[in-house]
Amino acid sequence: MLNVFTLAQGRLIQHEIASADDLTALKPVWVDMEAPTPQEKGWVGARFGLAIPTDAVDEDLEESARFYEEDNGELHIRSDFLIDGDDGPDGQPSRSVRVAFILRDNVLFSIHAEDLPVFRLLRLRARRIPALIEDAKDVLLKLFDADAEYCADALEGIYDNLERVSQRVLKDEVNDAVAGEALAAIAREEDLNGRIRRNMMDTRRALSFMMRSRLLGSEQFEEARQILRDIDSLDSHTAFLFDKINFLMDATVGFVNINQNKIIKIFSVASVALLPPTLIASIYGMNFEHMPELKWTYGYYFSIALMVASVTAPFLFFRRKGWLR
Repeated sequence: MLNVFTLAQGRLIQHEIASADDLTALKPVWVDMEAPTPQEKGWVGARFGLAIPTDAVDEDLEESARFYEEDNGELHIRSDFLIDGDDGPDGQPSRSVRVAFILRDNVLFSIHAEDLPVFRLLRLRARRIPALIEDAKDVLLKLFDADAEYCADALEGIYDNLERVSQRVLKDEVNDAVAGEALAAIAREEDLNGRIRRNMMDTRRALSFMMRSRLLGSEQFEEARQILRDIDSLDSHTAFLFDKINFLMDATVGFVNINQNKIIKIFSVASVALLPPTLIASIYGMNFEHMPELKWTYGYYFSIALMVASVTAPFLFFRRKGWLR
């Protein structure tokens, strides 16, 4: 999909491109390519003289190849953007999507494999708020700003989800089924928290590269610094969430161990309680001449009663000590 955005009275106007002729009369500030076809890449290349790298959105790029400037002045930035997943059983998991940005001749080109919430948020704001964007560099800065805000919202969601897990684990009785659900939920939130931290690190690097390139005006430079401060303020939240996740993980595993220890305790008590009757049965099974079963009619009944008493006595003692609870 190929979307071109132009500025009109300080607002972004979106144009859907269906052919190469639709690009001719437009003077865009932003050209967004979502999963572009080779034909759409050819239209952009022919219209703007742009050579789109074949590895633009590859995930295995070296770190040194993610931020660089060409001899002709093109600025290349590869950055990851977060997509928060759905909590439902059929929902998509949280993931990061690589986006390639090319800034050339005051036109921003973006290439990505799927639509992103941050891009939708910027398009909505730019249509409603006048004078939000003045040039292509503003578009890029606003995308990074919206990305930081989106990460902050995702962190709030993690707080809420962990609070529900905490209420269930620390206040209700935890059986194996509840513990399994809690561990699965904790693992999902830990994965999302890690992705947010990595995404913020990537955004911080991209902003630092833009500031070092000396392409930003004074107001844009100050805006980039403000975005960096917002990102820095989120670091403490991610660190706190990591600690909370570890605490809930340890608590849940502790309850699982307690449940397992209860089962082992039952077997331990049973094995100890059955030792006396086993000893009695062994002695009576020797069949010596002086044993009661040879001289006494009720000898076998007496041995059975003695075995039952020897089992009952330990269980009564264990119950009194509270070891059976």
